Amino acid sequence: MAKITVVTDAWHPQVNGVVRSLDSTIDEMRRLGHEIMLVTPDKFRNVPLPSYPEIRIALTRYSTVAKAIDRFQPSFVHIATEGPLGYYTRKWCLKNGMPFSTSYHTRFPEYVSARIPLPKSLLYGFVRRFHNAGNLCMVATQSLESELSARGFRNLRRWTRGIDHSLYQPQPLLDKPFGLPRPIFMQVGRVAVEKNIPAFLELDLPGSKVVVGDGPDREKLEKAHPDVLFTGSKFGQELADHYAQADVFVFPSKTDTFGNVILEALACGVPVAAYPVTGPADILGDHPEAGALDSDLRTACLKALACSRSGARALAETYTWEAATRQFLGNVMQANGITMAAE
Repeated sequence: MAKITVVTDAWHPQVNGVVRSLDSTIDEMRRLGHEIMLVTPDKFRNVPLPSYPEIRIALTRYSTVAKAIDRFQPSFVHIATEGPLGYYTRKWCLKNGMPFSTSYHTRFPEYVSARIPLPKSLLYGFVRRFHNAGNLCMVATQSLESELSARGFRNLRRWTRGIDHSLYQPQPLLDKPFGLPRPIFMQVGRVAVEKNIPAFLELDLPGSKVVVGDGPDREKLEKAHPDVLFTGSKFGQELADHYAQADVFVFPSKTDTFGNVILEALACGVPVAAYPVTGPADILGDHPEAGALDSDLRTACLKALACSRSGARALAETYTWEAATRQFLGNVMQANGITMAAE
């Protein structure tokens, strides 16, 4: 069994797809018998990122990170994020001639340029140099692979995602869930500018709208849309219960690289409405029975009402964390010139 160091600047208490994906993958790798060392902000003195208090930035030195990795003596190193811990580990790998893999989870250039007037081309150059220094960069979808390849990213490999089918599953539908008339159009995720939530809230739709999640834009959007139910963040079974009562899950983001929440909704038997962009297009593109894609989000929402709840669940069942984790492990080993034996 392998000793694998996994480094991420995105970690608890953050609630996002990066953390959920790494959590599930690490749990599965440990179940398969691998020894995992985590390098995460909670292991160091850290401070909250301004305007994003749940994002913690590690305040440490290269030497501290290097000593921790030296003590573990990993067989493989995977760097998940382009933050301070990711850069220190990248430096350690290059200095010690250690092959390493990375993963591209977040459209960092788009997220930064939405808040700070910096050109995306400059930011993409920064991110490209980070990932191209490694031996292999993992991406979740074919469309993202094609896009990054066109931007000069090299050695791209696929790493898909999974879903906990026992937690997220269909449930009996209530007549008036949350005390609201049907159909229920629901959005789940961080309430922040990059999620494009106003595109959903401003739609003229029948029934009711529900937003599950929290974030810096919640108060502003809640005031602007008093007719919408904002529930705040939900977790575990309570989150699954919320998903299961929706008639349509609406995914308005145009910047996500995958959209784990799409799988969670599908697993609960909820058809998805989204723009035809990276993430939803890769998941739903060949499965019109499970959701609708349209450049007009209202049209997608109304089409999704006619989609199949059983079709949504069936699509979700094709995604498992075991398969995704074996793909991840194969990539990590390939970065070191090793081919993982088929089982």
